[in-house]
Amino acid sequence: MGLWTAIHLLDAGLGVTVVDAFGPGDARQTSSDETRISRASHGGDALYARWSRAALRAWIELGDEAGTPTFVPCGVAWFAHRDHGFEAASEAALRTLAIPVERLTLTEAADRWPIISTGDLAFVIHEPEAGALRARVGIRAAADAVRRRGGEIRLDRARPGAEVGDRLTDVVTDRGERISAGSFVFAAGPWLPSLFPDLVGNLISVTKQDVVHFGPVPGDGRFEADRLPAWIDYDEAIYGIPGIDGHGPKVPPDAYGPPFDPDAGDRIVDPASVRFVRDYLARRLPDLAGRPVIESRVCQYESTPDTHFLIDRHPALVNAWLVGGGSGHAFKQGPEIGRYAAALVTGGVPSNAPDDERFSLARDRRAGAGVRAGSDSARPVPATR
Repeated sequence: MGLWTAIHLLDAGLGVTVVDAFGPGDARQTSSDETRISRASHGGDALYARWSRAALRAWIELGDEAGTPTFVPCGVAWFAHRDHGFEAASEAALRTLAIPVERLTLTEAADRWPIISTGDLAFVIHEPEAGALRARVGIRAAADAVRRRGGEIRLDRARPGAEVGDRLTDVVTDRGERISAGSFVFAAGPWLPSLFPDLVGNLISVTKQDVVHFGPVPGDGRFEADRLPAWIDYDEAIYGIPGIDGHGPKVPPDAYGPPFDPDAGDRIVDPASVRFVRDYLARRLPDLAGRPVIESRVCQYESTPDTHFLIDRHPALVNAWLVGGGSGHAFKQGPEIGRYAAALVTGGVPSNAPDDERFSLARDRRAGAGVRAGSDSARPVPATR
């Protein structure tokens, strides 16, 4: 969120300084790890579908600019358990928006990806132009893009500084430096609630999200991105990304984990998460279920009750902006989040603005409580969690 906002502000002709506590792509940040899914399906929500397509083009262009691809076009398969669930709503929305989508019968899905067991499903939705973003590569490319445009990235941690009337005059770093500017954007991920506890302390919840990568049998290339799509089993709260860059297929639980402190929490995966994933794989991709875990990560979600982002002006400071609440679906939307936030900061009307107040700080989000993809049904929490 922060780097893409910086890129758009620099492209608008502003001078920008990014203050980052650990450096772009550090393992403690929400944007860490190797891969993220890029998909257009968001139930019936057309805005996020349009944003994801525009954001994907920007990620690809960033990779072209950097000379290192940021996107792996492996497609995304959705496992539908119901005739009229999230997947069917997504299909209808994508067809209305002329975004490529396929509805596969179980026989068609089994013929295309024989290692996936589909017998308990109703159908499979496939987004052929979706896929996986190389997250760590993309973050480093975005940081380099900031520098190429003349922006500065400082390794330090900052907090709001002095105020004069309704304006923030500076931020103060842990090293005691005071950095002045005309406008300030706080895109602090899981640290945003602690920076502004009275404003967002009860709005954004930070949870621990375990990630595991498995090692297939030697010589088995069936789980690589050229033969297997990324996939999402929405009703069972789990997803997967095929093997990319030698890291092995990634299969994380997607239900909200326990509360997590981004400063003090150990990045150690809970054994119960591994058991949950293995139990699932035994039913869905049985050839992977008994294979060893070769890598693990602890990521974070910083989620709002309705899973819509927070992108709004500070209510008491006319030149300070809060950008956060990624809710597990912000990475792929990063370029569009940055474009929207930069337009607000420069006093313009964002061309990609929604027709509602979904990003507002003041709106009561409890009434529209949902899940990351905007479904009208609650996502189950695995019993092991």
